[in-house]
Amino acid sequence: MLHITDAMVDTLVSTDQALQAMHSAFAAFGAGEAAMQARKRTDAGGVKLSTLGAVIPAQGVTGAKVYTTIAGQFNFVILLFSTETGAPLATLDANAITRLRTAATTVLVAQHLAPAHARHLFLCGAGVQGLAHAQQMVQHFGLQRIDVFDPYAPEGLEARLAQLTGLPEAQIRRVAHTQGVGEADIIVTASRAKEPLFNGEHVAPHALVAAIGSSLPHTRELDDALLARAQLIAVEWKKQATSEAGDLVLADPGLSLAGKLVELGDIVSGRYAVSAQPGIRLYKAVGVGLEDIALAGLAYQNYLASKS
Repeated sequence: MLHITDAMVDTLVSTDQALQAMHSAFAAFGAGEAAMQARKRTDAGGVKLSTLGAVIPAQGVTGAKVYTTIAGQFNFVILLFSTETGAPLATLDANAITRLRTAATTVLVAQHLAPAHARHLFLCGAGVQGLAHAQQMVQHFGLQRIDVFDPYAPEGLEARLAQLTGLPEAQIRRVAHTQGVGEADIIVTASRAKEPLFNGEHVAPHALVAAIGSSLPHTRELDDALLARAQLIAVEWKKQATSEAGDLVLADPGLSLAGKLVELGDIVSGRYAVSAQPGIRLYKAVGVGLEDIALAGLAYQNYLASKS
């Protein structure tokens, strides 16, 4: 059986293609033409095994992502099947897919919810996902300034981000605290924080905040003040978000967040009309199988095309 490595994924799938794949997948899900399998976690002896998947008939693929978590480190693999014959098509390393699809989905959200003419990104967390988000956000929105809060990032972070984004290093600033979030148009939290990273009262009234760092019900990156101020909270899938996202699970019940939750498929399809009135918009990601299988299917199809 064909095996597609992470290095192959990086050569087969562009960020623009990843974005289009996420748009198509969520539009199909919103129309009831695709289905997801919620994440299942099993653990023993400090080893966690997780699985999640999706069926996307329009793309001709179904499959599951399986991954381990050991000492906070993740390793992913995807098994892809045909929806026409049921036959297995390929296995894929999925570290690159996870990096690409997460940032691409945030870009998709930002296309619908970010303020017009956004120029300033505040990034909390400069690991693999944080760097991928900075790269794709600058590419698609022409951002001109990045502030980065990450006490654990190595030296040379500014140069690394300049290389990835194409911004002059002078327009990238490493900061020692999060008090400057109020100056940002877009805030991305890509951390492993267990408690809120900043005071939600400081966020600008027009900002988009994308919290993508955790899918655990006992950790959170955003506080109740920000949730209370939010005009809406976009999620990939309510079923998974309301059980996995600590930002939602741990929120004060009095905030009545259910009325603010909107699935991305409804936003992409236009079934939910985003208000033209200015206001804080939140995006809480947990990572869903739809994203993984859509991008794995694209990588597989691009591989076949490259050999024809």
